[in-house]
Amino acid sequence: MSTTPSAPESATPGPRTTRSTSEAPAPPARTPAAVDPRLLVRERGFQGYAAEFRRKIRSGEIGSLPVVVGLIVIGVVFQALTGNFITSYNLDQITLYAVGPGIMAVGIVFVLLLGEIDLAVGSVAGLAGAVWGVLGTDLPDSLALLLGILSGTLIGAFHGLVFARIGVPAFVVTLAGFLGWAGLQTWVMGDRSTIPTPIGSFVGDLTKYYFSDIAAAYGLAVVVVVAFFLAQFRDARRRRAAGLPHRPPSEILLRTAVLAVLVLVAAYGFNQEQGLPLSLVIFLVILLVTDFVLRRTTYGRQVFAVGGGIEAARRAGINVSWIRTSVFMVSGTLGAVGGLFLASATGGADRSLGGGNQLMMCIAAAVIGGTSLFGGRGKVWSALLGILVIQSIVQGLNQLNLSSNAIQYMITGAVLLIAVIIDSVSRRTQKTAGRA
Repeated sequence: MSTTPSAPESATPGPRTTRSTSEAPAPPARTPAAVDPRLLVRERGFQGYAAEFRRKIRSGEIGSLPVVVGLIVIGVVFQALTGNFITSYNLDQITLYAVGPGIMAVGIVFVLLLGEIDLAVGSVAGLAGAVWGVLGTDLPDSLALLLGILSGTLIGAFHGLVFARIGVPAFVVTLAGFLGWAGLQTWVMGDRSTIPTPIGSFVGDLTKYYFSDIAAAYGLAVVVVVAFFLAQFRDARRRRAAGLPHRPPSEILLRTAVLAVLVLVAAYGFNQEQGLPLSLVIFLVILLVTDFVLRRTTYGRQVFAVGGGIEAARRAGINVSWIRTSVFMVSGTLGAVGGLFLASATGGADRSLGGGNQLMMCIAAAVIGGTSLFGGRGKVWSALLGILVIQSIVQGLNQLNLSSNAIQYMITGAVLLIAVIIDSVSRRTQKTAGRA
């Protein structure tokens, strides 16, 4: 007896309401991986750069743009008013009087990164000059110089310990230091109102020695440009390997070309006068070293971490007390170094060294340059940009015969207020954009 084989299930008429358990489910549709829009910015050319610029402005990431624009405006205004503001002589004079306060402002940047303030840096500078001047009459110049700088380091350590260990607010500690160290400076000077710089002293050469060979200025300019290009190229290569936003070679070349024009013009200007100033070389070395410390070392990252949030930094295992103490040590040390530059520029140590508006100039330079008063944001190059703004204003007013302290104070105060307002608005905008 024969049997008829049943038709396969697939041939069964009628709609299918069930699926065989042996069939694999259809794979879900694949969605493209999310791409950071910043990675596409530079692939879109000029339109991409314009979009990125608008995004940064809306989110409060303005960087050093205001101070750069301010420098351009200052140059244009004073050139229009005087007719000879942009000259090699003014470049030399601005550099001469900017280095001392600029070095002191670098130390202020370290303190501001924690959201704190150092009101004693001017008095520390004056005391360091007095220590060097008095001891230099009996001790070798190099030893007196070292002890003068060491006095600033010890004072900074004292400020930091009282602030970090005892808990006295930095404002109060350094305000007391502002008064106390100024009194100690007068006591150290004794009955001498001025101690002239000894002949042959290295302190005298700080602001008076120039590399007269034109190859020095141009050589330094070339070194700066090459170092900048290599640093940018290396950073872009590392970021590209990590899949992060990076600058293409064309942008790196453009940025390098702009820097090359600026530094070569500056080198030409210096060579039209006395040559490359030793003071500028030392200032640049200090900027490079401190920038490396803040951006490329564990210590620098810890400083930013503490400035961003003390409790979070403590939970991450950072020694908050040490970081707090150390930034005041840096500020004190650089304050003392700046004081020696002030002594060199004025011809020696005196009772008024570091007084007057020096403190306000240092703090204003750091803030005007872009360092936030609220902590966690800033660069040591802020000190350079800020002090250039201030000294450019001073030099321009001198050319207009408006060199009275009243006018200079008012204008510098107005610029400082504008910088703080920009910082506050930028910070608020970043919070709104979720980036603070």
